[in-house]
Amino acid sequence: MRSRGIVYIVGAGPGRPDLITIRGVDLIRMADCIIADRLASQGLLVHARSDAEVIYTPKGIGQASIAQSRINELMIQKALEGKVVVRLKGGDPTVFARTAEELAALSAANIPFEIVPGVTAATGAAAYTGIMLTDRDVASQVVFATGHQAEGKQASPVDWRHLASFHGTIVLYMAARNLETIASELMANGMPGTTPAAVVADATLPTQRTIRACLAELARRCTQDGIEPPIIVIIGHVAAADRRLDWFGSLPLFGRTIVTTRDHRGNAELAGMIEALGGQAICIDTIRLRPLPVLGTIAKLRSYDWVAFTSRWAVEFFFEQLQAMGMDSRSLGNAMIAAIGPATAKALARFGIKADLVPETYTSMALGRAMIEATEQRGKRILLIRSELADNQLQEALEAAGAAVDQVAAYTSEPLKAQTEPVLEILKSGRISWIAFASSSEATVFLGQVDPGIVNANTRIVSIGPQTSATLARLGLRVDLEARKHTTAGIIDAILEAGT
Repeated sequence: MRSRGIVYIVGAGPGRPDLITIRGVDLIRMADCIIADRLASQGLLVHARSDAEVIYTPKGIGQASIAQSRINELMIQKALEGKVVVRLKGGDPTVFARTAEELAALSAANIPFEIVPGVTAATGAAAYTGIMLTDRDVASQVVFATGHQAEGKQASPVDWRHLASFHGTIVLYMAARNLETIASELMANGMPGTTPAAVVADATLPTQRTIRACLAELARRCTQDGIEPPIIVIIGHVAAADRRLDWFGSLPLFGRTIVTTRDHRGNAELAGMIEALGGQAICIDTIRLRPLPVLGTIAKLRSYDWVAFTSRWAVEFFFEQLQAMGMDSRSLGNAMIAAIGPATAKALARFGIKADLVPETYTSMALGRAMIEATEQRGKRILLIRSELADNQLQEALEAAGAAVDQVAAYTSEPLKAQTEPVLEILKSGRISWIAFASSSEATVFLGQVDPGIVNANTRIVSIGPQTSATLARLGLRVDLEARKHTTAGIIDAILEAGT
């Protein structure tokens, strides 16, 4: 253990987790301890080591808040234990982040530190609304100010008279509870009430909301629309920017909330697709995938004429075990390789294998027909690598064509107790646009914990394919949409084609 650690004060960016710097991600991966602010995205913690200590330090108003002095103590304590500490702060550490106090404490304790900059909320909000903070025609200067008065201060820290006459853009942080006072101060010092202004809540996130109004109406509009912190306030002529520049709000899934019901890795993948199109993903982990031993099959690999993989996870778990034995794709010999769909073929490619056959329709029956049409199967030996829970349709079709078929389950799925309570609250409010189901096992687990009647009454259902649709119908759920391509990308395509 090091005699003395180090503290990295890292800017987490404005909200969206992939807006952090590469340096910031590298340090999260290296950290022994992460001390994270409320405004730092929890999505960044996927980069942390599994054994890293994570300490949440919410700051703000209320009983859940933690004092700055306590945060200083924690940093020093963990560093003195010889740990690499990442102090993860929302936005940029040098802008309204109380970093100076933390540095003073670390310096006094002779703890080495490094500051890693981040995208501050002002520039994040500007970029994700199309409101440029400077414009050569109307704003050649910009000022950042706080809209929140620190505890113990009697006079306002802001020179309202100066700001009211400022010929440029004013950006206010931490102003949610003082909008009316801010507008009154500016107008009392000479700023016209007709001055364009905007409030951006949850900047860069799928839940981002933007209110544009004149200064005199801004507070009322925010109250009327239920705007909650965190917010950024932008005041000045730039706030009247052409709304066509709001590229983020124009994304096809912006404003829509989609529930995903897969395993952890599958949910992360589907959520990434949804968020890239501007939507909000709520991930409910319904199952856990667990590998099953395939050692006996590996010994006989070279005896097969065909090896067919019926899912990407079959590929992943099979080759993980193959590589653990010091073997690779050469162990498959001269066998023809079939993949049930493009995702499975892509997984094979990562292990250096080009699939010889991928059916046009991504179902087990379609795979069987394609294999039978591709070559004479009578007398051929075929290995199917699949899930333990898959049906026997593919095996039966190939055996009917005269093939000798062996099956090996490379993995199974186990049900999880899903955290459905928060989703039910949102569901009943009518704010969920779609619930997506990518397998029968996910549907069975989810509907074992959620009343189908509540789902049918409050949202729409999209299914990955006919087998999952049949399971949903059997469980009492109405299927509104079925993907034409039976992949997760096909689910997204179906939602986009539906248009609403």
